[in-house]
Amino acid sequence: MESKICNLATQFFEDLKSFLRRCLFFILSVGPMPKHIAFIMDGNRRYAKKQNLEEGAGHKEGYSALMNMLRYCYEFEVKYVTVYAFSIENFKRRPEEVQSTMQLIQEKIESLIEGEYVLSQYGVRVYVIGNFELLSNSVKLAAKRAMDATADNSKAVLSICIAYTSTDEIIHAIEKTCEEKSEEFRVLDSSGAGYGLIGLRCNGKNKGKSLIDVEDIEKHMRMAVAPDPDIIIRTSGETRLSNFLLWQSASSLLYSPNELWPEIGLRHLVQAILAFQRNFSYLKMRREQN
Repeated sequence: MESKICNLATQFFEDLKSFLRRCLFFILSVGPMPKHIAFIMDGNRRYAKKQNLEEGAGHKEGYSALMNMLRYCYEFEVKYVTVYAFSIENFKRRPEEVQSTMQLIQEKIESLIEGEYVLSQYGVRVYVIGNFELLSNSVKLAAKRAMDATADNSKAVLSICIAYTSTDEIIHAIEKTCEEKSEEFRVLDSSGAGYGLIGLRCNGKNKGKSLIDVEDIEKHMRMAVAPDPDIIIRTSGETRLSNFLLWQSASSLLYSPNELWPEIGLRHLVQAILAFQRNFSYLKMRREQN
């Protein structure tokens, strides 16, 4: 009986908090709302040290923070959320730490397809973005299962960047574009006209037109599944992008709360959205100029 009362009380407070968040969204939605928010989840290891937790515990706490943040974003009708889970540069860390982190990532990806309530409630489609050649077979299989299991969801999108850096993504996109355009390439004449890859020119009726332009490259970007981010949130007070979405972030607002990632909460999201609304006119102008 006591357990039943506790469950009812817990459910009541969860429903109340959800109602209050909907009220908050109603107030915020008077102004422009972001469609895409990206997160650099910085500070999991420092959080574990700060709390005297065992190694790896900070990442587990960080996963709980991520699930809460996803709920807040989707309740606020932010359709696209992208998270920087593991950089290619992170492979340079101690082998034991890399192995432990990748195992945790695999477990959490698998949990997404084992009835994770947040994803099913909001109809979230999952994309795993990155250089799959650098991942173990078990992680690749988990990523494929998660993407296949959510392929029919269309209300929202979660992009998880693993084994990812922006420079690697740009190189990949250029290579794919060159493969696609290979039949159109012609040997340049001895004068060197049209010298250079991006400025390569056609002869004949298309003379003067570039064979490769920005749109060609952008459609081969791994992050083509989402529009450019409106806001990039990096915790720990850091203001570096750390090779994350460099191509896509020219007109993004960067918000850097001092809290470590496991400490992030609803108030940080609200503050980021308010900052976005204050700077919306300027950001819109910059985006139109690009």
